[in-house]
Amino acid sequence: MIKNIVVALAFLAAGSVSAGAQEDDTVEEMASAEEAQKVNETLAKIGCTAPAIEKESETLYEIDDATCEIGQYDIKLNGDFKIVVMSLDE
Repeated sequence: MIKNIVVALAFLAAGSVSAGAQEDDTVEEMASAEEAQKVNETLAKIGCTAPAIEKESETLYEIDDATCEIGQYDIKLNGDFKIVVMSLDE
């Protein structure tokens, strides 16, 4: 009886861990080719290039590890493709 309870608890714990892992494995939506072109046009104005452009929402784009003439930065742009956040990526 106790062995059955221990086994049941082990399965419940394993299910909780795998369920949590599934929530963390969300697929990032990437910007379309047209959106990426607009983002890259903005970044080029400040001497930066983007290795990948994530679309966080309809009005927010994120670039991790942008290569800029002045260093490596994480950059966010709004839906009008204007930079709203630019932070040094050390």
